[in-house]
Amino acid sequence: MASYNRTKRIAEEIRKVISTMLISGIKDPRITSMVSVTDVEVTNDLSYAYVYVSILGGDEQATLQGLRSAVSYIRKEVSRNVKLRHTPQIIFKVDDSIKNGMYMSDLIRKVNEKSSSNDDINVDEE
Repeated sequence: MASYNRTKRIAEEIRKVISTMLISGIKDPRITSMVSVTDVEVTNDLSYAYVYVSILGGDEQATLQGLRSAVSYIRKEVSRNVKLRHTPQIIFKVDDSIKNGMYMSDLIRKVNEKSSSNDDINVDEE
């Protein structure tokens, strides 16, 4: 149980460092300002850190390519700010949960509008 808590703490620290870097540290023009780190998962042996990013607006593939090209710089900054014997390899993955949530919200809104218009029709008929 202790190692689980440790990996969660390390993942949270890595998330904070990378989030701060996305705001002010990375100057790649491919990385848009609408990039946010949604989650970080660190393997139990601390060899890999999967960083899930949400990309809203702009070219998703170009932004992901920019992040992947800056991974050595990001890893160096993570090792500077998070004190570990070995800094994990950072792997960026796109997190579509926000985009999917917006899509589901839009579908629910459309269904609600349709049902309210049907209710109006039924009231008029009576």
